[in-house]
Amino acid sequence: MGPNAMHTDPLPHPMPPDHSNDSCVMARRLAERLGARLVETHISWVLLGEREAYKLKKPLRMPFLDYGTPEARRHCCAEEVRINARLAPGLYLGVVSVHGSPQDPRIGGDGPVIDWAVRMRRFDDDALFGERLARQQLAPEEVDTMADLLAGFHEEAAVADPALGLGTGKRRRATALAALQGASAALQPVDQNALQAWLQRESQRLNPCWAARLKAGRIRECHGDLHLDNLIWLNGGPAAFDGIEFDPALRWIDVADDIAFPVMDLAARGRSDLAWRLLNRWLDHTGDHGALGVLRLAAVYRALVRAQVALLRADSAAATGYARAAGEWMQSDAPRLTVMHGLPGSGKTHVSQRLLEQHGAIRLRADVERKRLFGIGMLDNSRDAGVDIYTAGAGRRTYARLLSRAAFTLRAGYPVILDAAHLHRHQRDAAHALAKRLGAGFTIASCEAPMDVLRQRVRERRGDASEADLAVLEMLAGAGQPLGKAEQPFVERYPAA
Repeated sequence: MGPNAMHTDPLPHPMPPDHSNDSCVMARRLAERLGARLVETHISWVLLGEREAYKLKKPLRMPFLDYGTPEARRHCCAEEVRINARLAPGLYLGVVSVHGSPQDPRIGGDGPVIDWAVRMRRFDDDALFGERLARQQLAPEEVDTMADLLAGFHEEAAVADPALGLGTGKRRRATALAALQGASAALQPVDQNALQAWLQRESQRLNPCWAARLKAGRIRECHGDLHLDNLIWLNGGPAAFDGIEFDPALRWIDVADDIAFPVMDLAARGRSDLAWRLLNRWLDHTGDHGALGVLRLAAVYRALVRAQVALLRADSAAATGYARAAGEWMQSDAPRLTVMHGLPGSGKTHVSQRLLEQHGAIRLRADVERKRLFGIGMLDNSRDAGVDIYTAGAGRRTYARLLSRAAFTLRAGYPVILDAAHLHRHQRDAAHALAKRLGAGFTIASCEAPMDVLRQRVRERRGDASEADLAVLEMLAGAGQPLGKAEQPFVERYPAA
């Protein structure tokens, strides 16, 4: 881990400082022996050496945390290694014993064990997504690969037993209100009152949705603390570390709560374009568009948590910024439905990517949803699976699915982009009718390019969900219906660059 990689731990309530003299002495003496720099968090001591780091847990007991005995600390060290091996397998090297005495401690060796520590690899500060963002070094492609990593992690994570009472509406409401109370010093009274009323109202409204997601298996053993300073770019790939081990209830959460953290954090740090890029990529992989129903409250809660943490670190500017972000996530966007229009290779996906990043929209891709109907991954080849996904019936089912998901997403308060060809008038009319029914604005984003350009782009396309080849292009080129006179007021044209 980097020299600044350890941050104030995410807690629903403020933690007292460590008053255990033996713990403090042991950590300082051990740092001196190892030639390491000592960093203190609210619940840990971190020893940062040249190539390795050691994390010791303070002997604390709180309602949600028990580090009170060496055995309890050993268990939590083992849990920390276990849960973080899922997203950072090369970073956590195991649990080591501390021997000797608080005045003369050592890692390993003979004699009685006096404590336990987590052994980790060091990494440079510039590996942190937060640092890379601040230095304007965080690339969109890195955000994409992080979204892919988190999507795969969330789909494979252990599913909570509904009987355990995790992820209930009552628990969520209490946790969110506790975070609001903890962040109160960063809020004006009028803003705190507005947030409290909104959290109470939304918690009541979302109870059925939360219950349905619990039943559907969307409460899983997640990371629990996916802010940008726990995301890293290491050895040419993404990883996430410092998942919550001390309170299972803070990591056995809805996957929507987990992905909401980096989405909120990117937006709060001034890169809403990357926030929406991350979210849309995650949705493409997971297909969990139902998460959008609860995402807004999850983002408000995460912003309040970070505001509270910033207050504990005496960073008033960051606390104010996160408090402002919580208020912004309360607000739903003006409903708008945008349908892409154009032949394969005309730039629909490229243009829609730009639009979703600019306007904070959710994009529904026909190429992805068509494959999902047949149980095929977004980047998998349907021909390899021996399935014909381009029949007329498959096309009708795909467009019906897009409209159904668009309706849900618009009702959840997000602008929607339908990334499909929409070559036939009845397809565009159906989308327009949906927009009218839901009181949403309507736009047709028409992408155009000469046939020789389309053919070249289709031939050269690689690593995309679309499988349209030259034969499909030629077939569609003569099958579409041009935009009619009545449609022209809604058309925005995007000619080939």
